[in-house]
Amino acid sequence: MMKKLTLSLANEAIERILELSADTQITRRMTAKDSPAFHNLTGAITAYGKMLALLTALLLRCPLFAQILVSKH
Repeated sequence: MMKKLTLSLANEAIERILELSADTQITRRMTAKDSPAFHNLTGAITAYGKMLALLTALLLRCPLFAQILVSKH
């Protein structure tokens, strides 16, 4: 049960990050290139990508991380 709950929480977090990233990419497409807003949005998209990479790497390599996720919620 604990493992299913952990995977469910992790999947929800990953899904939410993907949604935020997609929304930010859409907003960036409507923003003038070389504007400060465009560069800020690019930075946000990069940060979402890094967070996804970190979260998936932790889930794959560290079963204890999954338990920590559950205990924090």
